[in-house]
Amino acid sequence: MAADATDAVFSPVVAPTTFEETVERLGTAIRSGVLSPGRRLPAERDLAEQLRISRSTLRQALTALAESGHLVAQRGRGGGTFVAERPPLAADPEGGLPDDWRERIAVRRAFEVGTACLAAEAAAADPDAAAPGIAALREQIVAMEAAAEFDAYRRADVALHVGLAELTGIRRLVLQATEHQAAATELIARIPHPWAVLAHSNAEHRRLVAAVERGDVAAAVRTVRRHLAGTQHVLAGLAPGRAGT
Repeated sequence: MAADATDAVFSPVVAPTTFEETVERLGTAIRSGVLSPGRRLPAERDLAEQLRISRSTLRQALTALAESGHLVAQRGRGGGTFVAERPPLAADPEGGLPDDWRERIAVRRAFEVGTACLAAEAAAADPDAAAPGIAALREQIVAMEAAAEFDAYRRADVALHVGLAELTGIRRLVLQATEHQAAATELIARIPHPWAVLAHSNAEHRRLVAAVERGDVAAAVRTVRRHLAGTQHVLAGLAPGRAGT
């Protein structure tokens, strides 16, 4: 049974969100005990081949898991990447995610897909009117890149997603965007915030804003769906939970 589970952990990653799914796959395996404390992971080249992802993507995922306390990198003879002796676990059920967290993400995904579609349509219809809003979104991306602490990053992140709703010109959507971001913050607060994950997320923000600016509805929708699918993978991979659950 354990060997079969380990084989599944190291089977190819096939999702378009390869970075985030790798974080989820390894993080979940560590918390469940499939990858036990102190276990050494396969060498980077071998693991990348097993997962069928690039070494750069794997390196990003391993960095995120090391920053969150799931993995430890050791140098020198006998070195490598090891499962932490005490990976993050919740002290009580409140430390994990609520039972309906996937439903909350699905509701947010439906809302933000529609918002991205309308924002891109508005930018295509009147680029000059949309230009100030686009510039404001880019300022938030720069703020996230420069953030030294997660709170500053998150404030800019919220402003970007609310600003996307503002581009639609629909007041009710802006109010709903604020509510969705408050709910998202409540979930995100329950996980570690590795900078490797934040940098990857902000790269998605940049692609999203570029798609909206050129009025490319299909690309904007595709990007925001991928972005929130990535959020779901990261939440699943990094949220504290009881060992063996």
